[in-house]
Parts: sequence; C-alpha cells; structure tokens
Amino acid sequence: MTKWLGSGRRRDICVILAGEGPLNGQALKSRLESHYDERIDPKSFYGALDTLVDNGHLELRESGIHDEYALTDAGRRMVDEQFAWMADHLDDE
Repeated sequence: MTKWLGSGRRRDICVILAGEGPLNGQALKSRLESHYDERIDPKSFYGALDTLVDNGHLELRESGIHDEYALTDAGRRMVDEQFAWMADHLDDE
C-alpha cells in the first residue's frame, strides 16, 4: 500500500467521503471536527486535502458557490484496501 494514509486525518477524510459522497471543504471539516471533538487548524486541514488531490485520491469538483471534494476510484480502492487490512488483523484474535 502506498503512503497515502501516512496521516490519520487523510484516512478519516477519505472514510467520510466514502460514506457520504462529495462534500464541500467546510462541511467536510465540520464532520471531521465533530468526530475528533476538537477544532482543526484550517491550514493543516486544507493541506491534507491538497495532498489527497495531488496524489489522485480525491478530486475537486465545481459545484455552485462552493467546490466539492469527491473520492476518486483510486481513493475508493485505497479505502477498501485499508478496511480489508484492518478486518484481516481483527479476525486474527
């Protein structure tokens, strides 16, 4: 597996998008902050989004006033592979 999940935040962004579909940056940030129960620095958050876009795991789509982030096919495969890996390790017990 590539190093795309070198950050738990990047993993969690992809998980949210896999479950909910495309979201604008602020909505995605709000969901992540609710999950973490703490405020996330915008520069750090948008840096994680930029990395995911640059690596081809997310795409930025024009959608009215606010652009939306969506999981690409490559991003979806990485989420699926991550969960399969996790399930394999949980089944070992």
